[in-house]
Amino acid sequence: MENVILGIDIGGTSIKAGVLVAGHLQDIRSIPTPAQESQDLILEALATFIESYLPYSFEGIGIGIPGLVDPKEGIVLGLANIPSFQHVELRKFLTARFGKPVYINNDANCFALGVHKFGVGKGFQNLVGITLGTGVGGGIIIHGKLYSGVNSAAGEWCGASYLDMTFEDYCSGKFFNRVYQSRPKALAKLAQEGDLVALQAFDEFGTHVGELLKVILFSLAPEAIVLGGSIRKTYPLFEKSMRATLQTFPYTSVLAKLQVLVSDLDETAIHGAVALVDLQPEAVSAVMDKA
Repeated sequence: MENVILGIDIGGTSIKAGVLVAGHLQDIRSIPTPAQESQDLILEALATFIESYLPYSFEGIGIGIPGLVDPKEGIVLGLANIPSFQHVELRKFLTARFGKPVYINNDANCFALGVHKFGVGKGFQNLVGITLGTGVGGGIIIHGKLYSGVNSAAGEWCGASYLDMTFEDYCSGKFFNRVYQSRPKALAKLAQEGDLVALQAFDEFGTHVGELLKVILFSLAPEAIVLGGSIRKTYPLFEKSMRATLQTFPYTSVLAKLQVLVSDLDETAIHGAVALVDLQPEAVSAVMDKA
């Protein structure tokens, strides 16, 4: 990619951005998200943040949102952890302000697109990206193109029923907080020091993640599943139990062709947001129109 493109990842606690110049993401910055403010104040804070990148003369803006989005119309339908950001005509606002094309999608979809375009998912035509962090997100690449579904909701396995709750309750930081009253990072440190309770926590976590991956295999049978999110850094602690659970998947020929990989990018959502612009309209909008 030769064009300069601005990528933005909007989260409940921070808004991060970076520009892609000559194929490399650079000048990554962040500001606190004014999550409890009015919609107008949040939009102004975002616009001011974008203005700080104007010296780059970027040609387009891609944005990842942790919630439901109408990508075709550029409308944010609802944003997790930001109460006032409901039914926001974000593309209309930013296009009028900056005169640049703006593309918006769910942040988990941006993660999948980012690993496919820039990361370990480059060589795969069919893959699923799963983010394991405060929550669980999912994104889908089919035949080399992002599939978002209606209102960018495809891949939301997090809300599917599992045991007595949902997959998100067992495959994210919520599991460690609820069952072990601790955060993943603190438990990982203990596990690395040989603490038996912490090791058990990650063993159980891996089993739950393995069950989630089996559901994905039943749904899509992708060539690769790429794990992202902050908990991916503890992968050596839960890989064994995760893979043992995967071995119970009944279609062995499908399992034999699956690769489970860990994302090598720290700013995958921003990479994916940038790719939303780079791949328009051919690789994304054609799929959206079918949704």
